[in-house]
Amino acid sequence: MKRPNSLLALCVSLLSCASLMAAEPLPQRWISSGGSLSEWVVALGGESRLVGVDTTSQHPQSLRALPSIGYQRQLAAEGMLSLRPDMLIGSEEMGPPPVLTQLRSAGVRVEMLFSKADLASLQTSLQRIGTLLGASQRADQAFAAYQQRLQQQADWLVTAQRQQAPPGVLLLLGHTGGSPMVGGKDTSADWLIARAGGRNLASHSGFKALSTEALLALDPEVVIIADRSLSGAAAREALLQQNPALAATRAARNQRLLMLDPTLLVGGLGPRLPDGLAALSAAFYPASHSLLATTKLTP
Repeated sequence: MKRPNSLLALCVSLLSCASLMAAEPLPQRWISSGGSLSEWVVALGGESRLVGVDTTSQHPQSLRALPSIGYQRQLAAEGMLSLRPDMLIGSEEMGPPPVLTQLRSAGVRVEMLFSKADLASLQTSLQRIGTLLGASQRADQAFAAYQQRLQQQADWLVTAQRQQAPPGVLLLLGHTGGSPMVGGKDTSADWLIARAGGRNLASHSGFKALSTEALLALDPEVVIIADRSLSGAAAREALLQQNPALAATRAARNQRLLMLDPTLLVGGLGPRLPDGLAALSAAFYPASHSLLATTKLTP
């Protein structure tokens, strides 16, 4: 008769632990690092908990009024601790590691989520954010809606590619004054190009600079420019001045140098990305009706 009593005691103990965990207060003062993750915090109803964000967290515009903690890879503990946060949430891109260690030592919870550009990583991140906000059902609904948008995009591409072959594309990530980095395989740039219906001409892994010779040899039909400091015509003109070889490509000759908000590439798949994909697809396949007629890329 002792074994049933022991099992009963164990069950009661486990239930008690579960109750304590459920009753644990959720973090109320958040710092967020990584543009896409910050956007998801807002989308899931957590904007009122944010007390600071990094410089890549530019959307929605209301986040720009919050104290800045600097660039996600160059965080400083002193500035963050002055905001009295309960938690820092960001991707594995944030750092440096000694700063994260210092925060943990000061009692700040550090939640590190995935930034990989795939749906499995996004689902895991949304589930975690939902749990931390006490909004798990809302997170599940957001992921289901996101999947549906991407499926609509994929279905649209099937029709568009019956009329036109996928264009050869390069995505240049840069900061005016420096050499732009070209997005290769296993990057958010590669995911974006493929989902928008292009062929990424860069065969290397990660982001790296290309020589003039390599750029001319690839001769992209479309170039996407994601500049961290300039936008629109200014970024396009600066890039052409710094990289004269680019002007000789088909993309430049046919005025298919497209501008992209670089924050779409930070922190994983963000909530604005389906709209960005639809806008890119409209530029890749101009003869097809756009999925998102109200969103345009320049030109």
